[in-house]
Amino acid sequence: MDFLSAIITFISYSLLLLFLAFLALIIRIFTGKSVGNPKYPPVAGTVFNLLFQFNRLYDYHAQVAKTRPTFRFLTPDQSEIHTADLRNIEHILKTKFERYTKGKEDQDKAAEFLGHGIFNVDGEKWRQQRKLASFEFSTRVLRDFSCVVFRKNAANLVTTVWEFSVANRVFDVQDLLMSFTMDSIFKVGFGVDLNCLQGSSKEGSVILKAFDDSNALTYWRYVDPFWKLKRFFNIGSEASLKKNIKLIDDFVFSVISTKRKQLSVQQDCNDKEDILSRFLVESKKDPDGMNDKYLRDIILSFMTAGKDTSASALSWFFYMLCKNPLIQEKVAQEVKEITGSQGNGASVDDFIANVTDEVLDKMHYLHSALTETLRLFPAVPVDGRCAETDDILPDGFKLKKGDLVYYMAYAMGRMPYIWGDDAEDFRPERWLNNGIFQPESPFKFIAFHAGPRICLGKEFAYRQMKIVATALLRFFRFKLSDEMKKVTYRTMFTLHIKEGLHLYAIPRTSFSIT
Repeated sequence: MDFLSAIITFISYSLLLLFLAFLALIIRIFTGKSVGNPKYPPVAGTVFNLLFQFNRLYDYHAQVAKTRPTFRFLTPDQSEIHTADLRNIEHILKTKFERYTKGKEDQDKAAEFLGHGIFNVDGEKWRQQRKLASFEFSTRVLRDFSCVVFRKNAANLVTTVWEFSVANRVFDVQDLLMSFTMDSIFKVGFGVDLNCLQGSSKEGSVILKAFDDSNALTYWRYVDPFWKLKRFFNIGSEASLKKNIKLIDDFVFSVISTKRKQLSVQQDCNDKEDILSRFLVESKKDPDGMNDKYLRDIILSFMTAGKDTSASALSWFFYMLCKNPLIQEKVAQEVKEITGSQGNGASVDDFIANVTDEVLDKMHYLHSALTETLRLFPAVPVDGRCAETDDILPDGFKLKKGDLVYYMAYAMGRMPYIWGDDAEDFRPERWLNNGIFQPESPFKFIAFHAGPRICLGKEFAYRQMKIVATALLRFFRFKLSDEMKKVTYRTMFTLHIKEGLHLYAIPRTSFSIT
């Protein structure tokens, strides 16, 4: 009986401690946040709202933003302001750029995954990487090399889809596109043939999965108030993240070591093609500052930008084409007309070899359809900055030092007060004027960021997406395997389709696989 009493007492005290801890957390969340003060953004909820809505987080943002363009959620440490107001976005990303940084809180959350890469740093480290990356993306060598890689892998992609097509088999196009972009960015980034698409590299598939899981597990930290505790005890999601990061690190450090050895015997070759080789040459000027860990962080940032953004955008692009078959046919017809490949019997390799930059630049409807996809399904659905000083946004709301300000690219694409009453419709024509693509302000179309940190790889990404889209739509018509299945996203840094996108591919014409 005494033992039973002791158990009951222990449980009672444990419940009491949990209640007191929860009460302390609630008090901390609401203390010092100027709740109810009309000079500050209205409170839409707390971190617990974000946790409960996690699986549909970006639609939840859009739901709230339709009634109030700027609002906030309260966390134990600060307010998280979310805005769809274009004036606010230009303010934080350009006008008052120096007042808004990544912030220590966000940097800590992404530290294991992105380290000190360009997406997770400010100040001198950001300027150094920005300068180097800007130079790299402007070089003819990298552009020509990347185009060769994209075309070669696009031909492999057509071959893979053809195999599914002739067998009348359903396939996951997102999985293929992730493999395609992983192969492409590893070749362009590391000079390594990973061969994920052709399924000949078990190691490549393991790294691909570890990379995607690390992305999702890191993003979970943004709504998990206990992630630091779990990291300390190495349990749950944090234990899984640590395991995946180790797989990535072991592989990347091995590649860096191998590449160093290769370069040591190729010192007479100054025209390095892949990004890692060019950064390794640069690192000789500052071997302590640009050590292997720093190079790992830089390359992982390139991987995040080069793999996830293009693959997720293309996946949503094919989804929208399947939901809008007339638009799919208009894009395919433009491809045929501009490439002059109307007939049967085309060789895949010959066709793709002739898809030059000059040819791609003439495809205004394809460019508009890809841009319209990114408007509705931006590769990075939410991004933000931390206020380094007290400030007042253009819409009149005050911020306190340390507050986080997020702009909601996914929600913005669905706002009638930004894009009109047809904001939620997929309509590539909104980007055309007399058949010519017309860009919008980057603060309105925010898919590639804006201001001094605008994406340097924008043209790089468009080139890759257009080569893939041109190749696949020239040879296949696509339809969903299940028209009734709901297609939604996996909540993470980048907008992946949850459980993939399963399609049938129907050949448009006879062609030869060489």
